[in-house]
Amino acid sequence: MIQAILNALSTAFDMLWEVFWPLALGFILSAIVQTLVSRRAVVRALGSDSPRSLALATLFGAASSSCSYAAVAIGRSLFRKGASFPAAIVFEFASTNLVFELGLILLILLGWSFVGAEFAGGLLMIVILALLFRWTLKPAMVEEARRQAEQGRRGRMQGHADMDMSITEGPFLKRLFSGQGLTAISHNFWGDVTSVWTDIGLGLLIAGALAAWVPNSFWQSFFLTSHPVLSQVWGPLIGPVISLLSFVCSVGNVPLAAVLWNGGISFGGVIAFVFADLIIIPIIDIYRKYYGGRMALYLLLVSYAAMALAGLAIGLLFQGLGFVPSHHQVTALFAAPLVNYTSVLNVIFLVILVLLGWRFLRTGGLDMLRMMETPAAMPDESAAHQHQHH
Repeated sequence: MIQAILNALSTAFDMLWEVFWPLALGFILSAIVQTLVSRRAVVRALGSDSPRSLALATLFGAASSSCSYAAVAIGRSLFRKGASFPAAIVFEFASTNLVFELGLILLILLGWSFVGAEFAGGLLMIVILALLFRWTLKPAMVEEARRQAEQGRRGRMQGHADMDMSITEGPFLKRLFSGQGLTAISHNFWGDVTSVWTDIGLGLLIAGALAAWVPNSFWQSFFLTSHPVLSQVWGPLIGPVISLLSFVCSVGNVPLAAVLWNGGISFGGVIAFVFADLIIIPIIDIYRKYYGGRMALYLLLVSYAAMALAGLAIGLLFQGLGFVPSHHQVTALFAAPLVNYTSVLNVIFLVILVLLGWRFLRTGGLDMLRMMETPAAMPDESAAHQHQHH
């Protein structure tokens, strides 16, 4: 028993070592974008559900990566401040499925084909979602959701959504390298990291346990690998369901996706699984608090449909183009750390994280985190701006 646990923990650490620097780089870039782009400017651009607004929602979401909980909270915040409901939801999907660090981790663990499929499929999923909204979302449902949203019920990471530490005055480089800019970057960075570390840790531990304990023969039977045609359809249908039940979101579900690929799930099934971080059970419960039970059920159904259809379509397309790699063991799941470029980059980014942490602690970062987590003191944008001067 002890040996089995040690094997699972060892596998989890091996995966963390492989993806540490891509995670750090992605969160640093996201912190820079959040520092230089005001959320008020985002709201102004998302006031309708026109193709232009939805395209901008996709662009802004992809540029401002978030954990799933923070993305949902930011989506509600944008909706309350004037963004259209479809644009707010599209922003959520882009900020969790079209972000830089997700692509890097997919590249490290699974390869280029999965990166291409994730981004092409993510755009396709957003198009499908927008069409479903246009065909099925009734104005009365949106008004009901708006009334519920205005009640201000808090979900996880709500304080994160209410913080806006952007710096919008002055030239780009001056803002970026000013003392105020470096402080805001450190606060945005560590705010994001503290919001996702539990999800990343949980994803690594679950993936490590499944890789170490569950034999591939079980997965191969479950994913119908002996029926190639049927497995192509089954994978995108069951992938989001596994995600929904796993409770793992954000980039934390990529290691688990690698385990499923090792087990024989179809290429499209992997993509649909990664898409499904916004329909895990805790997220659906937050939707219920934010928008009411009727809208929560609606979002579950349309999101699942968009994920499954996009995963199926992109899987068949890449299969037809010959871009789907053959199933093989993902070496990162079992490769012990070596002295190579990964180790060098990990050390470099660890030093950068320490410097950002020092700046964060010296400029009131812990007070910011306490503000974010205190229900009675929901920070507004002006308070956030004042806070970064301390």
